[in-house]
Amino acid sequence: MITPPPQLELHPLHIPTDIDDADAADFREMTHVRNLVYREITGSTDEDLRPEELLPHYRPAPDEIRLIWVARWDGRIVGRVGLDLPLEDGSDTAYWLIELLAEFHGRGIGTAAYAVLERAARDHGRRTLQSYAEHTNAPGPRLAAPTGFGDIPLDRRARFFLRHGYELKQIERKSVLDLRSAASTVDRLLATARAASAGYRVVHWTAPTPAEHLDGYAWLKSRMSTDAPTGGMAVDEEAWDAARVRRHDARYVEAGQTLFVTAAQHIATGDLVAFNELVIGSDKSRATFQEDTLVSADHRGHRLGMLVKCAALVAWRDIAPESPRVITYNAEENRPMLDINEAIGFAPASYEGAWQKVLDAVTDGAGTAGSSATSGS
Repeated sequence: MITPPPQLELHPLHIPTDIDDADAADFREMTHVRNLVYREITGSTDEDLRPEELLPHYRPAPDEIRLIWVARWDGRIVGRVGLDLPLEDGSDTAYWLIELLAEFHGRGIGTAAYAVLERAARDHGRRTLQSYAEHTNAPGPRLAAPTGFGDIPLDRRARFFLRHGYELKQIERKSVLDLRSAASTVDRLLATARAASAGYRVVHWTAPTPAEHLDGYAWLKSRMSTDAPTGGMAVDEEAWDAARVRRHDARYVEAGQTLFVTAAQHIATGDLVAFNELVIGSDKSRATFQEDTLVSADHRGHRLGMLVKCAALVAWRDIAPESPRVITYNAEENRPMLDINEAIGFAPASYEGAWQKVLDAVTDGAGTAGSSATSGS
């Protein structure tokens, strides 16, 4: 049994109906602490979200269960603890995070929080636990990914994961593009990609997705779970349909975020065969995030990845002309996509370890894992 420190209180976070309601104070404070944690990890405010941007992503949905706790130390919120449970048929996977302010590391909070997470995962029938942790470069021993691509420092987060039964399965590269300096390169590469992609046209939309593209976009989103490199991570095949796309889009719209989709359409069939997503909040002078990008396996070899990325960046100049940079994440072994990014001008900023543990059916859930931060909401 794990005995939590007496100063520590972990309790489920209430999800308010409206961010201005009286019962939203804890959610607002949780968001503030979340932002501080990411600033400590990244050294920037790029990951900051306002409470009204974060709240829609915690609304109940039929696609997953999102559980969240706040960690209080002597009454003060000092971190958050989250567990996402996909509701795909047969899923036994759970994704977790523990985010703590640096001044509260080493006090047993992560250990106690992880015990809560693992117990909740077991209660929901999940045995495969996964988490992502950003590892900034540092001297000293390193840990190589079993994919053969990339390594990370054997830092505090890595030691926590290893000590408590997790395996490093994959490394993801965080890359950043300076939009101003890349403009001429993007224009040149877009022209080259257009010349190589005869038989395809570019289509754009801003969420919500137009009716004529719902089914095609849903199919492409479903392929992200099957076609993107996953290393040794267990990944559920996701089922997407028009209704799920509408729910997905609605969260961004409610949050006041712009979700801009650029797709390649096969002219002969009308099928959408590649896509790219760019996201920014209501303050369009902040960083842009490039989310999913995929080229259908049957249509690779036509420079469609370059086409949709560059076409998106050109169109983005009218949508968010003051945004200074784009941030994206890719598996380190995904050389085709990294080749595109590097040609455009994306530069490595840091690396994330993808960590996985398969629970033994007979343990009691009292194991521990390290406090870490993951990107995303």
